Amino acid sequence: MALDSSDTRLNKFISETGIVSRREADRLIEEGAVKVNGRRAEMGMRVTDADRVTVRGKPLRAKPRPVYLLYNKPVGVTCTTDPADPTNIVDAINYPERIFPIGRLDKPSQGLILLTNDGDIVNKILRAGNAHEKEYQVRVDRPIDQAFIERMGAGIPILGTVTQPCPVRQTGPNSFTIVLTQGLNRQIRRMTEYLGYEVTYLKRVRLMNIHLNRLSPGQWRELSDDEMATLEGMLGDSRKTEEASLPKRKAKSAKQGAGKPGAKRTDKPNPGKSAQGKSAGKPGSSKPKRAIRQGAKVGEGKQGDAAKPKRASQQAGKPGAGKPTGKGGQGKSGAGKQGPNKPGVGKSGPSKQGQGKKEQGKKGPNRAGGGPAKRSPRGRS
Repeated sequence: MALDSSDTRLNKFISETGIVSRREADRLIEEGAVKVNGRRAEMGMRVTDADRVTVRGKPLRAKPRPVYLLYNKPVGVTCTTDPADPTNIVDAINYPERIFPIGRLDKPSQGLILLTNDGDIVNKILRAGNAHEKEYQVRVDRPIDQAFIERMGAGIPILGTVTQPCPVRQTGPNSFTIVLTQGLNRQIRRMTEYLGYEVTYLKRVRLMNIHLNRLSPGQWRELSDDEMATLEGMLGDSRKTEEASLPKRKAKSAKQGAGKPGAKRTDKPNPGKSAQGKSAGKPGSSKPKRAIRQGAKVGEGKQGDAAKPKRASQQAGKPGAGKPTGKGGQGKSGAGKQGPNKPGVGKSGPSKQGQGKKEQGKKGPNRAGGGPAKRSPRGRS
């Protein structure tokens, strides 16, 4: 099967002939009723006008001419193509060819809605990211004021989001016009309900450049050549993919680590932090792991670090640093008997250098509990 720039998904290719919808075309493909160039078709395959497509052994008929209708939907008509619904919009119009609505209006609402057999134009018009205007006339159950108009125009929280700012203009004691570019479910009704009002009349009067004007409820007409030319020009930069409906990503913060979700900040002092952390010249340090490690050694006879931070840092960075110099340094008598956070003072004697091997051996420099000291994995205190 040849592919070119005009290739189309098979289900869309079939539906454009007007015999079935895309969903029904998928069902026919799954059943094996569709063949492309004599071979059984597969789901998702693409075809061009050069391919021969048959459905149940019969070739597809030629694509019909595009149809674009403007309909003034009356109250009570449902925007569905389901034939099981007696109020469906297709039966209400009774057009001789297969058509479907572009978007929808609630059953209790009325006004302008377009119908077509052109699937490409539907998404271009409806995608919220394309920001195409829809204008409505609205009447509510009680008088409104300027505060109501401002609140409606600024954005209302509904359906887990906040509506986009939009033009709103008061036209009467309890009526106004509003122009939307979004298409949230029952958007205007939900917005007014949030402010304590109820919609009693809602009519769409404009979609982009298409105006309802004097078309009576229940009547329809085809779009004029001028309307179609203007509409196609406005849709020139519109996208028909889902990307048009996705919100723009917010720019990442320039400061990494600041304000990360889930990060906890506390102004309480860390109980595990000793004088050792202060002597390192990092007040208010927010490294919890390091603070815990330092705090765990407080009260275990680690005198030298608090008294002389520079020497302690040097010893921790040298291989073999902290080895006991006396035979008695292995004992437990010097471990844990000194007061916590009291540099250089303990029952085993002051931590002065050069007092003799016996005195050093009893306490063991920079070591609690005896045994050969191990090099710090960080190489620093």
